[in-house]
Amino acid sequence: MKFSCLSKGGGYHFPPCHILNICGFSILLDCPLDLSALTIFSPIPTSSKASSFDEENPSCPNRSESSDLEEPMVRKRQKVEKPLDADDLIYAEPWYKTVKNLHLWNVSFIDVVLISSPTGMLGLPFLTRMKGFSAKIYVTEAAARLGQLMMEDLVSMHLEIRQFFGPEESSFPQWMKWEDLTLLPSSLKNVALGKDGGELGGWLSLYSAADVKDCMQKVLRLKYAEEICYNSTLIIKAFSSGLEIGSCNWTINGPKGGVGFISSSIFDSAHAMNFDYNALRGNDIIIYSDFSFSDGTEDVESGYDNSIPTTCNRSSLRNYENDCQELAKSLLNVDEGLEERDKLAFICSCVIDSVKAGGSVLIPISRLGIVLLLLEQISTSLDVSTLKVPMYIISSLAEEFLAFSNIIPEWLCKQRQEKLFSGEPLFAHAKLVNEKKLHVFPAVHSPKLLMNWQEPCIVFSPHWSLRLGPAVHLLQRWSGDQNSLLILESGPDVDLALLPFKPMEMKVLECSFLSGIRLQNVEPLLKILQPKVVLRRQ
Repeated sequence: MKFSCLSKGGGYHFPPCHILNICGFSILLDCPLDLSALTIFSPIPTSSKASSFDEENPSCPNRSESSDLEEPMVRKRQKVEKPLDADDLIYAEPWYKTVKNLHLWNVSFIDVVLISSPTGMLGLPFLTRMKGFSAKIYVTEAAARLGQLMMEDLVSMHLEIRQFFGPEESSFPQWMKWEDLTLLPSSLKNVALGKDGGELGGWLSLYSAADVKDCMQKVLRLKYAEEICYNSTLIIKAFSSGLEIGSCNWTINGPKGGVGFISSSIFDSAHAMNFDYNALRGNDIIIYSDFSFSDGTEDVESGYDNSIPTTCNRSSLRNYENDCQELAKSLLNVDEGLEERDKLAFICSCVIDSVKAGGSVLIPISRLGIVLLLLEQISTSLDVSTLKVPMYIISSLAEEFLAFSNIIPEWLCKQRQEKLFSGEPLFAHAKLVNEKKLHVFPAVHSPKLLMNWQEPCIVFSPHWSLRLGPAVHLLQRWSGDQNSLLILESGPDVDLALLPFKPMEMKVLECSFLSGIRLQNVEPLLKILQPKVVLRRQ
């Protein structure tokens, strides 16, 4: 067996990507996109700013008399390294950064693709449209549907940018020319090229809606714990990871034993089915890929060739079972759920404070579970405070997301499943829409939205990168309002994401949501699983 790391990933939005060779078959584990890299591009200006931007940048490609970025790039040549400002960002139609090293593989050698989460499949259309690709793709039903909606929404948001810049005149854009890349500020250059300068080949022009449709036709959807047999050799099953609705871990059993793959997992989720770690017991090998809480500066690119034997207690079976019961109790008694609920309560208090002061709130968070929970809690907080403030969801596929979340009980936590059995809605958004407390619209320029619009308000809208979608327009509208509030997920690129909107008077609340197993729970978990070998990064 051989296990290779193609990308260590970068948290919830950019899960790791690996290749596993087992029993003569090559298995690709996840195929994400690094959407955080979009921050090196400038967002398109609003209509009110477009004319002034064109006057300042007469050679920008949205002008009919120019076809490239030659003049802006000449201007960059005259600059020396200085604090980054909005003019340093790349003003062009964005390309998208795929998994490092994946483009170097011969896709015809990939036999199976296993997708662990909706975000883990955002790069899949790039793969399925490549000549020679014929692998079987396995995804849970819920993750497949949510991933498809996310890809279609990405294509829809990108279309606005493409319409602004017009069709590309070359398959190789001006900003990707080496002489121009070397003139970028170091922070932008590191994103574009990587620390070793070898990541430029991973940038691609976004796939089309037709590519997404073709990709989804090749996906095989699995129910919870459904057993699938590949080539009469491998038995593959998906079990809940607790991270998100439909997110899973995998077991792969072959003639020489079993392998369990642990992706980012959560023991106690308030919306998704909890991490089903008992399903991973009995595997000879555990591939541990969840390092959400490890040091992000750690070098992990070559650490997967090492096999680390576990040091678990192997006394008698009775003692082992007793130990497992005690360890399971310790894992399930963690305070993760309470911490997340406290965090959501604090966010709601900040939202209420902002609207009381007359400001609006923008929430470009893309985690479906977090959005559903925030809708419930913010609505309750508004009722308690007697504030009559509208909530909006603005997204091209918002209605589909919300509708799907109420018909997937097998991937929800027990508390949500019990609501189904008692005849209650799984989530509160349907009731909020009926009561006209929540309004759903496909775009910021929707006529019905313009007729309904009132401020202050609370808006959930993509995209979290602050380079695409309605969030860009709303942030440009409210960035100068000191009473308004922007709620973002914490990350290393937050300052870069906010750069085009500075100076900002708007308040910014950075939040960190649980994205995986805490390091102190790894050892108890492995003692329960009792594998012979654990593969992990150094």
